[in-house]
Amino acid sequence: MGRRLIGYAPGAYDLFHVGHLNLLRRARARCDYLIAGVVSDDQLERVRGRRPVVPLAERLEIVSHLDVVDEAYAETLADKLETWAALRFDVFFKGSDWQGTPKGLELERRFAEVGVDVVYVPYTLHTSSTKLRRALAVLGGEATARVDAAVERAGS
Repeated sequence: MGRRLIGYAPGAYDLFHVGHLNLLRRARARCDYLIAGVVSDDQLERVRGRRPVVPLAERLEIVSHLDVVDEAYAETLADKLETWAALRFDVFFKGSDWQGTPKGLELERRFAEVGVDVVYVPYTLHTSSTKLRRALAVLGGEATARVDAAVERAGS
């Protein structure tokens, strides 16, 4: 019997959607044990310039209860190799939108030095947390406009 292949799939997993589920399913199909790295609120704010809609504790709770995830890990370190040193995974999974990008190529180079394979899984084009954020902003704006109009009508 061979050694167990450990996979690591980091992400914000904010506003959890089918794209997240697809990534995790595809990752789990390619390893024996899958760790989902849920990026901390502070890390997301540093990298993306905004905090997530759903706080870390809740995102961890959601991801940890998926049958394709063996372990959910709060990713608090900026350097993925530091996370690797703590977890010792064999495969690093990322969405195919990273493939061929400077960040993706740098991940591949750095992980190759420690024997970790970077595997890109197909990115789900029709949905993303960014698209959901935008839709919520539009809906929130429409709701605010309706309330303002109602208040204005009531005052006349």
